[in-house]
Amino acid sequence: MKITRSRDFTAERAWGAQNIANMNGITTRLHWTDQPYRWHINDGEEVFVVLDGQVEMRYRCEGVEHSQLLEVGDIFYASVGTEHVASPVGEARVLVIEKEGSV
Repeated sequence: MKITRSRDFTAERAWGAQNIANMNGITTRLHWTDQPYRWHINDGEEVFVVLDGQVEMRYRCEGVEHSQLLEVGDIFYASVGTEHVASPVGEARVLVIEKEGSV
């Protein structure tokens, strides 16, 4: 049993993470960041939940780039092959659920 207070979590570097759980090869990690990640495609599905702050999520579908501002409580689902990049507006804390070892 473990309780994590996400609003108190910080990391030494952008996208630093605290492992919450690993269930049958699926990881749940709490990330802190104040910098954009990088454009990438996961090798599996990904669920991205904003717990604190705001995050601009940019993604490409069929070669067309889209952008959506995610607020606290918003959930972004990236299906296999979805190219995307997360850019926080200031500091943000996000919960990421994905296949173990995914980028």
